[in-house]
Amino acid sequence: MRKRFGLDIDGTITDPATFVPYINKDFNKTLTLDDLSEYDLTKVLNITDKEFWSWMETNEPLIYSQAELALHAEQTLHKWSKSHELIFITARRNHLTEVTTSWFSKRKLPYDHIELVGKHDKLDAVREHKLDVFFEDKHDNAVAIAEEFNIPVVLFDTPYNRLSSPNNVIRVANWTEANNWIDKWLHLDS
Repeated sequence: MRKRFGLDIDGTITDPATFVPYINKDFNKTLTLDDLSEYDLTKVLNITDKEFWSWMETNEPLIYSQAELALHAEQTLHKWSKSHELIFITARRNHLTEVTTSWFSKRKLPYDHIELVGKHDKLDAVREHKLDVFFEDKHDNAVAIAEEFNIPVVLFDTPYNRLSSPNNVIRVANWTEANNWIDKWLHLDS
């Protein structure tokens, strides 16, 4: 049965350490992904929201255009695209539409729809697209989606999302584990 997969982009299909080299260079840091114990980078960097968003405004297009895929994401997405709809829902803002779609095109990544919601709250987009499962790296998004829609949410484990979660938030270490979980879930659903 064809399912509707909702997928976050940054930190989910892209390597969660994508921002680290840019942060280290511009803020004169030597951070690793393990040092990012909070999703909110203003707290990690000890800067204001205004400073952070000024930095993002300058750097987002470059960071997103050069982002590396998470290991095994590409193969998994191609496999899933043969049988399921892939709907990408990202917190990126609309002015990054061209950067985002170009990134997908250059990498020949399959998708049925890409939606830039411009905020971290993705509930309206999940509701609109009637998704069967969601893939995320931001803890509070994963919990909110799981609780609001009672669907499984696959949460990619990172140092910044290790809070407790409801049972329908499934923590995985990588795309191989995500694919294995989906295979089992699909088998149980058939």
